[in-house]
Amino acid sequence: MAFGMYAASVPVYQRQLGAISKVLERGSAWAEARKVDEAVLMGTRLIPDMLPFSRQVQIACRFAEESAARLAGAEVPKAPENAEKTLAELRARIAAVLEALKAYKPGQIDGSESREISLTIAGNPIKLTGEQYLTGLALPNFYFHCTTTYAILRQAGVEIGKRDFLGAR
Repeated sequence: MAFGMYAASVPVYQRQLGAISKVLERGSAWAEARKVDEAVLMGTRLIPDMLPFSRQVQIACRFAEESAARLAGAEVPKAPENAEKTLAELRARIAAVLEALKAYKPGQIDGSESREISLTIAGNPIKLTGEQYLTGLALPNFYFHCTTTYAILRQAGVEIGKRDFLGAR
């Protein structure tokens, strides 16, 4: 079987979001054991000009669900409110995205390498092929926000490691 656009996107998102959900679960247990208010974690940043932890998770979720829709030629789902206040609520958001990703089948996304993807970034309209979009924008941004999520929890003291990030069993 050929390695196609579906295999390069949806299963990747599913695995990594599943791993991030487990990392969030570990973060919640850590916060509870140490009597750390989850609101503190939700607002933690690696550096002042970066987005807070909660936005890192939300944006990773958005890249997964938006890119799958764009590659499938489907309507991009409306972004939910950024209202999550707890790690459990962020895990619920991840669960909702994972559920939405289940709806995509290989036949909807495979062959989208040359599909035109039109976006507006920072007020500038751009057009990319599906392949350019996935490999040059969607996946790098998805992994950036997943990695930053992990790094913030690790920096806070949550006992997680590379295997947790990778979703090792």
